[in-house]
Amino acid sequence: MINVQFPDGAVRNYAPGSTPMDIAKSISEGLAKKVLAASLNGTVCDAATPIHADCTMRLLTWDDADGRSTFWHSSAHLMAEAVEQTIPGVKFWVGPAVEKGFYYDMDLGDRHLTEEDLVALEKKMNELAKKNSPYVRKEISKSDAVQYFDEKGDEYKLDLLAGLEDGTITFYTQGEFTDLCRGPHIPHTGLIKAIKLTSIAGAYWKGDEKNKQLTRIYGVSFPNQKELDEYLLMLEEAKKRDHRKLGKELGIFTFDDDVGPGLPLWMPNGTVVIEELEKLAKETELDAGYKRVVTPHIAKESMYLTSGHLPYYQDSMYPPMELEGIKYYLKAMNCPHHHKIFAAEPRSYKDLPLRLAEYGTCYRYEQSGELFGLMRVRCLHMNDAHIYCSKEDFAEEFRAVNDMYIKYFGIFGIEKYVMRLSLHDPAKLGQKYIDEPELWIETEQMVRKVLIESNIPFVEVPDEAAFYGPKIDVQIWSAIGREFTLATNQVDFAQGRRFGLQYTNKENHPETPLIIHRAPLGTHERFIGFLLEHYAGKFPLWLAPLQVKLLPISDRFNEYAHATCAVLKKAGLRAEVDDRSEKIGKKIRDTELMKVPYMFIIGEKEVGENTVAVRRQGKGDVGQYSISEILTTLTSEINNRHNN
Repeated sequence: MINVQFPDGAVRNYAPGSTPMDIAKSISEGLAKKVLAASLNGTVCDAATPIHADCTMRLLTWDDADGRSTFWHSSAHLMAEAVEQTIPGVKFWVGPAVEKGFYYDMDLGDRHLTEEDLVALEKKMNELAKKNSPYVRKEISKSDAVQYFDEKGDEYKLDLLAGLEDGTITFYTQGEFTDLCRGPHIPHTGLIKAIKLTSIAGAYWKGDEKNKQLTRIYGVSFPNQKELDEYLLMLEEAKKRDHRKLGKELGIFTFDDDVGPGLPLWMPNGTVVIEELEKLAKETELDAGYKRVVTPHIAKESMYLTSGHLPYYQDSMYPPMELEGIKYYLKAMNCPHHHKIFAAEPRSYKDLPLRLAEYGTCYRYEQSGELFGLMRVRCLHMNDAHIYCSKEDFAEEFRAVNDMYIKYFGIFGIEKYVMRLSLHDPAKLGQKYIDEPELWIETEQMVRKVLIESNIPFVEVPDEAAFYGPKIDVQIWSAIGREFTLATNQVDFAQGRRFGLQYTNKENHPETPLIIHRAPLGTHERFIGFLLEHYAGKFPLWLAPLQVKLLPISDRFNEYAHATCAVLKKAGLRAEVDDRSEKIGKKIRDTELMKVPYMFIIGEKEVGENTVAVRRQGKGDVGQYSISEILTTLTSEINNRHNN
C-alpha cells in the first residue's frame, strides 16, 4: 500500500497504481466530478496519473489557480482541434493558459481570420466539447515525435523538439487532435461548458520581430454559462476602464514611434499624478527613517558582473554601449548602485538598519510582443529602496515593509490583496539560483515566519524566487475584480558578500548585512495603469490632475471666476476657469468627461453673494458655499488623502 497525505494532514492508504481520480471517487462521486487535475508532491499532473510511492496530494478543482490553468490549457487544445478541422494545413506553435483564459499561436498561411470566423470556431468547439473526448497522454521517443511532425511539415513543432531530450517527450490526444505537450490536462472535453473566443492578434514567432508573424487567438472558458456571463460583463466594464483608453482621453501619457515602443511620454496631467505619488512615498518613507539617494542611469559592465545580474538577467537588459574600450549598460535595476553607496563609507551596527530610497529610472528590454500600455514598458520609474540590516533586525524591518503596503492599500481603497511568497527550486541551484542551499532554507523560513506572525494572507509559489533570495510579489485586485501584480519585497543574502559589504558588529568584528529590496508602489507606470482602471479615471481629489474647474454661466462672470481661481491656486489647489463662450450645459458635460472632481458654477447669484455653486463628480449639485467654506472642505479632503 502507498501512503497519501492530504492538505489537512490526514494520511490514507491506497493500492499502488491508484490515480488521483480513483482517490477522488473513493471520497465522493460529487468530488470526482469536480476534479480537474492533481498536485503530487507540489507538481501538477493529470488526474489519471498512477501513483506508485508515498506522496502528498491535493485534488485540484475550478476553485484552485492550478486547476483553472489546467482547464484553460485544455481549452487551448480544444480550440486547436476546432481550427485544424476548419482550416486544413494549419500549423501550431504554442498554446498556453494565461492569467484569464488561453491563447494559441498558429500559422494560417494566407488565411486572415475575422470576427465571424471566431463565432464559427466557438460553435465548433462547443460541438467537440460535447463529445466528452478524454485527454490521453502518451510518452513517445524523440525520433518518433520528429517523424510525426516531419511528415506533417510542421517546422514549429520540430523547432520545439530540437530543445527536448529523448525520454522527456509526451503527446496528448483528444478527439482527432494530437499535440506535442508536457501537460497536464483535464480528464475530458465535456467539462468545458462555456466558451468565448475574445480576440485575434498578431504574434511574432518566439516573440522575435525578425521572425514570421503568426496569428494568435485568445479565448476564455468556464465550467458553466453563468460564470462566463459574469466574466463578459466584467470584460465590458474593463473596456470602459482600459488604462490605455483613459490615459489618452485624460491626457495622462502617450507613446510615439520616434521615441520607441514601450517608452511612455508623460503628459502634464500624468506628471501631476506622478508627483503626487512621489510626494506620498517621500512623506511615508521620511516618517519610516529612509534616506534618499540619486544614482546614474548607466554603469560599467564590471558592476553588473559583480552583482551577478549579467549572467541571470542579460536578456532583459539593453545591449551595452562601448566607450574607450569599456562597456556600459543602461540601468535595469537600482540595487547595485545602492550597494556602492553603502560601501562608500565605513559602517557600524549603530548605522543599521540603513534604508536607502530612490525613485530610480530603470530600462529593461521587454520583448515587443509583451509590451502592453503602461503595464509592460521598457522605461520604469521605480519606488525603490534597499534596507541593510542585521539578522536580528530582519523580522522587524520586513514586517515594517509589509505594514507600509497595508497603509497604501487603505489610502487607495484596495480591499483584496494577497502576498505570493516565491521560493527557490533546490534542483536549480547554481543555474537559476545562487548555490547557497542553507541560506535559502534559512531566509525562506524567516520570511514565512514574519508573514504568519503578521496575519497577512499569503500563498507559497515554488521556483519563482529572485536569483539571490526569496521574494514576495504583491497581488492586488481592482474595484472590478481584475488582478494586478503591484510590487515586490525581496530578501537578498548574496549581494552583500558579492560587493564586500560589511559593518562592524557589537563585538567589533566585520559582518555582512542582510539586504531587503522593496518597492511598495511598484513603478509609476504599472501603478498609474492600475489606478486608472481602479478609479475608472475618477481620481480622488488629492491625486486628480485638475481638482477644480470654475464654470461661469456667461462672459459677465469671467472676472469673478478668475479671481476665485487665483484664491484657490494660492491655497495650493489645481484649478482652471472654463471661460469659453459656450452654454453652461456643454461646459458641465465637458468637465464631467474629463472627470474633474469639483465644478464651481458661477452666475449672478454667486457673484452677488460671494459664493460658488458646487457640483461633485458623480454626485451632482451639493449646494452653495462661500469661498472660505468650500476651501476648508477641499483642503481637508486633500490633506487627509481621502479616497473616493
